[in-house]
Amino acid sequence: MRGGHVCSVVSSLVLLWLGVAAAQKASSWKTLSGNAPAIIAKGGFSGIFPDSSEFAYQFALIASSPDTILYCDVRLTKDGLGICLPDIKMDNCTNIPDFYQQGRKSYLVNGVSTAGWFSVDYNGTELGQVSLKQSIFSRSPRFDPSFFPILAVEDIASKFKPPGMWLNVQHDSFYSQFNLSMSNYILSVSKRVIVDYISSPEVSFLTKVSGKLSNNTKLVFRFLDETTIEPSTKQTYGSMLKNLTFVKTFASGIIVPKNYIWPVSPDNYLEPHTSVVDDAHKAGLEIYAADFANDFMFSYNHSYDPLAEYLSFIDNGCFTNLKKTRTDHGKPLIISHNGASGDYPACTDLAYQKAVDDGADVIDCPVRLTKDGIPICMSSINLMDDTTVAKSQFASQTAVIKDIESVLGVFTFNLTWDDIVKNLRPKISTPFSSFKLDRNPRYRNAGNFMRLSDFLDFTKDKDLSGIMISVEHAAFVAEELGFDMVDSVIKTLDAAGYSNQTAQKVMIQSSNSSVLVKFKQQTKYDLVYMINEEVKDAAPSSLAAIKKFADAVSVEGNSIFPENRHFTTYQTNLVESLQNAGLPVYVYTLMNEFASQPYDFFSDATAQINAYVQGAGVNGVITDFPATARRYKLNTCMHMGNNTPSFMAPARPGDLLQIISKPAQPPAMSPMPLLTGSDVAEPPLPPARPAQAPSLASRMQAHAAIVVTLAMLLACHPLRFVSSSSAVYYT
Repeated sequence: MRGGHVCSVVSSLVLLWLGVAAAQKASSWKTLSGNAPAIIAKGGFSGIFPDSSEFAYQFALIASSPDTILYCDVRLTKDGLGICLPDIKMDNCTNIPDFYQQGRKSYLVNGVSTAGWFSVDYNGTELGQVSLKQSIFSRSPRFDPSFFPILAVEDIASKFKPPGMWLNVQHDSFYSQFNLSMSNYILSVSKRVIVDYISSPEVSFLTKVSGKLSNNTKLVFRFLDETTIEPSTKQTYGSMLKNLTFVKTFASGIIVPKNYIWPVSPDNYLEPHTSVVDDAHKAGLEIYAADFANDFMFSYNHSYDPLAEYLSFIDNGCFTNLKKTRTDHGKPLIISHNGASGDYPACTDLAYQKAVDDGADVIDCPVRLTKDGIPICMSSINLMDDTTVAKSQFASQTAVIKDIESVLGVFTFNLTWDDIVKNLRPKISTPFSSFKLDRNPRYRNAGNFMRLSDFLDFTKDKDLSGIMISVEHAAFVAEELGFDMVDSVIKTLDAAGYSNQTAQKVMIQSSNSSVLVKFKQQTKYDLVYMINEEVKDAAPSSLAAIKKFADAVSVEGNSIFPENRHFTTYQTNLVESLQNAGLPVYVYTLMNEFASQPYDFFSDATAQINAYVQGAGVNGVITDFPATARRYKLNTCMHMGNNTPSFMAPARPGDLLQIISKPAQPPAMSPMPLLTGSDVAEPPLPPARPAQAPSLASRMQAHAAIVVTLAMLLACHPLRFVSSSSAVYYT
């Protein structure tokens, strides 16, 4: 733990960056031995490939630290062969039901009746045709059609020659029902291969083998859930944790679930760390932390950043003890997306303060106009997205405006600023709610809305290289609402003194060239053209057109690394073409949630940033989580010269896709288009509608009155009216 002792880590999805810990020869590690924490790959690189498969073990040694320890959950076959399988039941982690349809049995496992396919019913030869498969349903099954034979313990040693081997033994008493002895097997195999660690959650097993193994083999007692009963002592693991001197009589270390060290509250927030690491060291025990995975749910405090979680358990390495200086605003430029909107409701004072605290170089305000013409910062023009308007008295104003989007909405221009601030609350975005990946629920409706003027007052004294103001729907607002968005933004910037200062750069972003052309005619601000479609490259005609009005370009991540079923396919030429034309490139929108990233980035936001910065060479990142980008920017791993760890090399697009067997390959993608000059060109912005012309708002109110009248009539005479639509549409 930071500020305390550290422990080694057992991970089911190897975190490449943690490998730095083992790669560096730090002198201040607070482990029991003083050495760097060990990295143990549970089942190999099992976050991508089937657990305990050849690919998983091989890739763990290639992609992680060179001294990564390979972990095998040992099971016994009918003829006493020790094999590596993640579960005592084979049907979830192998395709055995395809070969032995009638093989389902029911046995007592630690006194609990358990049904499935079991290794004890088959000999090694019979299992020779069975293949391993991905056992975690949220991970890709596309590697499963490849044949992954079940590996024996000896295979791990001979095929991969790992720097360390860890055997985990569980259910010793289960095997004895079949006249199989796990202890005899372990003693036997230890004479044929070097086993560095043997762990078990069963006291009786460890006491049986204690003193009979090489002095170089460490015995580690594995703690399960605190309320679970240890089968031989009949004590709960929680109570055994209070008697580590007893554990020391048969083990040299303990392995605990990570929440033994950092407990979490019922609503999944960190609580103060326990003394278990200190207690273990006082008893002379090494301690290992388990149950890490980049694509599992972990505490909201870590903002879905797996590296942040790992770093809370260790206190050294080139991603720790980073300088907190805020003076480095160089590449990559860190641009917030609606503030730190991954942690707080978008575009609120809390989100902006968090973005500044987390080291954003530039914070952003997407400008929308209210009914009374006030420019405000709001992530969407549709208040349904990130406010509580759906539960307010304004929900009756719901409509579809095709010129904006094809879904029902209540829009910023439907309400005055007072309507918004006095009646609505912000609502944090949940882009991956289908994966149950909520963001910071304790602060779901926290923070205050901000006008553009409030935003500019906030940013003035902050250590920022600049601000970014995004302007969209300007033509619609001018024609339908009678407001000139460009004029509104310029006047607000002038009033705040931004036209007369040079301390902070002002960046104006838009996906409409007409907006940027008008800004260029009236200001000297930096203009960023947002390409809001997926393209593989920019034709010379589009580059020439963009250069006339823009200073930089922002592009979608898929326009750099196109994805096919969540696998990257190749790297496009877009970044190179834009930069050769003198246009810096910013990639959007980076998020920490694993569901937002292709598998090639290993469910790791840091690996994703590295791919875009080191691999594609972008000039900046636009992100919901500035803290993750700032830590990447400050890390010292990339400044180690010839000692730079190999895993700092960016992921190569298309590599994972290439090793999927042909039958499992996703269908080929349609060719991505080029960005052409005609895609960029737009007519000039229309002038604002004259005040006397009927406004969209008044037309919507009239339609709303008609809808209410119809609804009342329908309630009185339900059989006389048939409606073909439940909403009013505006074109």
